[in-house]
Amino acid sequence: MIHNPSLIEQLSLYFVCGSQNCFNDIENTIRDAIMGGVTMIQYREKGEGAYSGEEKVIVAQKIKTICKQFSVPFIVNDDVQLATILDADGLHVGQEDGDLIDIRNRWRGILGISTHNVEEARDAQKIGADYIGVGPMYPTFSKEDHAKVKGPMMIKNIRTAGIRIPLVGIGGINQENMRSVMEVGADGVAVISAISRASNPFQAALELSLSMEKIKKEN
Repeated sequence: MIHNPSLIEQLSLYFVCGSQNCFNDIENTIRDAIMGGVTMIQYREKGEGAYSGEEKVIVAQKIKTICKQFSVPFIVNDDVQLATILDADGLHVGQEDGDLIDIRNRWRGILGISTHNVEEARDAQKIGADYIGVGPMYPTFSKEDHAKVKGPMMIKNIRTAGIRIPLVGIGGINQENMRSVMEVGADGVAVISAISRASNPFQAALELSLSMEKIKKEN
């Protein structure tokens, strides 16, 4: 199976973010992150203090506009209806977010699926996911509902099992440990607090981007 090389490049430094994650204004945080080198944005509005209803739609539209300005893919987490309303570039869903086959049939844009083991990764590939997220790689406090930590070896296990769709590691990833995730077969990393909780999101994204560029050149 041949996959779009541009999608692999776009997954390189994937920023997952909602208003509840940010120290500062979410729009400014995302704009700074993109300017620092983030290659894909996922809007994930979940948890205490998160926007909902019309307010969520308004914020999502503003984020989409920023992404379009910089030609960065805009992905919506878990909400097919919102992704459809906004004509988002993609949708990302978890194992508990509904019938994944039905979601694939309803959504024809980029589809990412969260996976935690080889079986889930194999199923995601079978139903036509464009990429998979694998995690959590390390302990994380950004997601209250995260699964048990899997570690980078899970990525290696998935690759060894013959899963060839693009994948990103997620969960507790930062500049110090991202190399370990990339060296076992990831196409990119997804980060939340490494940028959203930084006092300077631009600088945090820039440092991650430069580290990723160095890692890819060495590999």
